[in-house]
Formats: sequence, structure tokens, C-alpha cells
Amino acid sequence: MTSNLDLVTFGQRLRHLRRGRGMTLSELGERVGRAPSQLSLLENGRREPKLSLLQALAVALECPVEELLRRQPPSHRAQLEIELEEAQRDPLYRTLGLSHLKAGKRLPNEVIEHILALYGELRRSRTKPTASPEEARKANAELRRQMHERGNHFPEIERIAAQTLDSVGYRRGAVSQGLLMTLVSHFGFSLQYVQDLPRSVRSVTDLRNRRIYLEREQLGMHTPRTILLQTLGHIALDHDQPRDFADFLRQRVEANYFGAAILMPALTVVPFLEEAKAARELSVEDLADVFSVSYEMAAHRFTNVATHHLDLQLHFAKNDENGTIYKAYANDGLAFPQDEDGAIEGQRMCREWAGRHVFGAADRFSVYYQYTDTPNGTYWCLSHIDPSHERDFAITLGVRFEDSRWFRGRESNRRRRSSCPDGDCCQRPPRELSDRWEGMAWPSARAHSHVLSVLPPGAFPGVDEADVYEFLDRHAATE
Repeated sequence: MTSNLDLVTFGQRLRHLRRGRGMTLSELGERVGRAPSQLSLLENGRREPKLSLLQALAVALECPVEELLRRQPPSHRAQLEIELEEAQRDPLYRTLGLSHLKAGKRLPNEVIEHILALYGELRRSRTKPTASPEEARKANAELRRQMHERGNHFPEIERIAAQTLDSVGYRRGAVSQGLLMTLVSHFGFSLQYVQDLPRSVRSVTDLRNRRIYLEREQLGMHTPRTILLQTLGHIALDHDQPRDFADFLRQRVEANYFGAAILMPALTVVPFLEEAKAARELSVEDLADVFSVSYEMAAHRFTNVATHHLDLQLHFAKNDENGTIYKAYANDGLAFPQDEDGAIEGQRMCREWAGRHVFGAADRFSVYYQYTDTPNGTYWCLSHIDPSHERDFAITLGVRFEDSRWFRGRESNRRRRSSCPDGDCCQRPPRELSDRWEGMAWPSARAHSHVLSVLPPGAFPGVDEADVYEFLDRHAATE
């Protein structure tokens, strides 16, 4: 009968009826055979009454049981107290670090109304877009500039990853699944695989019950163990809730770095690559195979150690079949297309680069090698298509011509010329095609709704908090 009872509203109605009858908690407790402390828990919405107690309370207060169970608050004051209690239970409110405020008799209605108004404004500010598209592009450009300055090497994260591995007994070689489970326990968590993870997330961490929820089936860079380590990265690096999009982006890059540094420890990766360089057999595919990671993660990790340990400048890019760039990094002088804010993401890669030609290769899932002559010099690149659930992406790693001698695939005879960002290179059709078709074609463009939309709201852009909280409630109740 009470399974759907709103405990907070019930407690308010109980308090309202008790006071209306002029009773103290002790007097009501004597009539129903309960201690005043037990009734106080009921009035504060912290305990659910049994049916027998409900009936006894109704008799003592001389009212129908239905009066106690009515969902409407008994007064405006009661409504304010209920809203204050619900606000203080919100995780967002708790991030303020304030002690719990009890709505006693001496707390005026106006004070509660002011607190609720401030809470409402806090909620509204958090549901505004995290950043405008322009601010997001600037944040990406600034982060990439910082990565360039340090050769994409983060010594502090390398140190934390090494200490973490040492604490669980890692010595050398690839990291086993058993060691990963030991890492989860090391941070005080348990791991649970589920089938109903919210669509907007890769993992959910229940900080109250110390559980990490994952799905088993993933493709591309985001395998379950990769996501697990990126999740642990936020904990190991002591991340707080992001302040803005730039902070969110920085945390994500750092967590990804941590995950890669655990799966491909510098203790093992650096000697492995130094030996490969000495043999002139550097390759991303070997790195991916030996450490059982995706090609994208192996290429990322290569950029982390190449400049600092191998004295190599290089570039990295991830793009789809249309040439849209999703990620890019360079410290070898290669000029990626960029907008007026310096953002590369979302720009169209030159048609002559390896990241575009790999999609047209006879064997599109083998490594594709190519030399490209550009205004900034000649570059050697290796590209590989990494599959994912939604679409295929090309992962490209490249170096200047003189550094190609250290890599497998340097004997490739594929060669292209690119003058991008010169528009005549590939952004505009050749003159003979323009002469033949200009004014005679009317293409119907796909609707690019993402161009018009703002970034998703919230501290974690794109995450549906309602779905996440419902998911946690559902799984917490089954334990």
C-alpha cells in the first residue's frame, strides 16, 4: 500500500496534522506506541511507515488514512520545506559543500524562498550550453597548442601511471586482464558489466557504492578495458567536476593519456620502440599487436613518446571518409587546415593526403603508406582504417621525409602533391570541370544540423543526466 508513497510529502502532512492537534512528538508517540525519535524519522521523510502504524496514526490524529497519504503538501510552508529538502538531495547542490540546512520553525519562509531561487539559478546555469561552438573551437586550439609545446608528453601523468602500476605489482610486458581487475580494486571500486548503459555515456561510475558500470561490446579505440582505464584515470588524477568546456576537454585528454600509459607502460614501450628504431622497423601496427590495443590508441601513444624519447617530430590525424578531421596533432611543421580561431577539428582534409587515399586503396584495411609533397616539405605517412560502430575512421601517423628511414613501409613508391590550403589544390574543382558544369548542377545538400546547434548543456557535454541517475537508481536497487 505504501510502495509508491512520497515520504517527504507524507512526513510534512504528518507534522502538519500533529501540530494542528496541538500534540508533541512524545504525546503522539505514546498514543501509537512508538518512540518520538521514530516519529521524527517519519516526519523528516527518512523512514517508510508500515500499514499498521499508518492506521494507528490516523486513529490518534482523528483523520482518515487517506488524509495522511494525500500527495499534495498541506500548506505553502510545507511545500517550501519539501522543495528545500529535495534541493539539498541534488548532487549539484552537494557540490557546494554546504552542511544540511534543517527547516526549523524559526527559519522564515522568505529565507527558504531565497535559497530555492539561488538553487534554481544554479540549475539553470548548469543547463546552459557548456560553450558556444566558437568557444569550443578555441578551447580545442588552445589545448592543441599546449600539447605541441610539450611534444604531447605529460611527465606528471607518466609518473602517476608508473606508480599505479608499481603498486599492483606490474613488471614488464602487456598488461593482463587480471592486473586490470587488481587496479580496479586498488582504487576501491568493483566492476559490473551491464546491457542497459545510457546511450549518451561510455561508462557510469557510482561514487556512493564504488561501482563502475561498462558494456562488454565495443569497437575501435573504445574497448571495455580502454574505457575502464580512462574512467580510472579521472580518479587517479583527482579530477573535479569540470568548470567549463575547456576544463572538460583537458580532463578527457588527461584521462585518455593515463589509460594509454597504463595499457602501454613507458617502462616497456620505450625500450620496444628504441629497439625498433635501431632496426629501422618502427611501426604502429606492431605496437597495437604487442599490447593488444586499437590502432588509434597505439598511434596516440606513439605521439606521447616519439619526441621525448625517440627524437622524432611527427603528426597524427583522425578523419572520416569525407575527409572531416576529428582529431589532429602536429609538431613536425605540417600545416593542417584550420579556421580563423585556429581550430582543426571539423575542417576538411586535403584530398591528396594519405588519410583520404586510404579509403580508396585496394585493401582498405591494410596499412597504407604514402609520400606527400607539400609547401612545407615532403612527408611520409602511414594510414590505417580503424572500424567503429557508426563509421570507419582513418588513423594517420606521419613524419618528415628525412625521418621516414626509421619506419617500416618507407620503400613505398606512392607519391602525391598537395598545395593546400591553396584552394586550387582540391577545394575548387579543376578548370575543365568548372567550364563544363558550372551553372548546370543543383545538388541537394544533406542537412548539417550540428552546424546550427549549440554544444549540449551540462558539466559533461552530451550526457543525459536523467538517464544516468535513473540507471544508477535501477542498479543500486538490485544489489
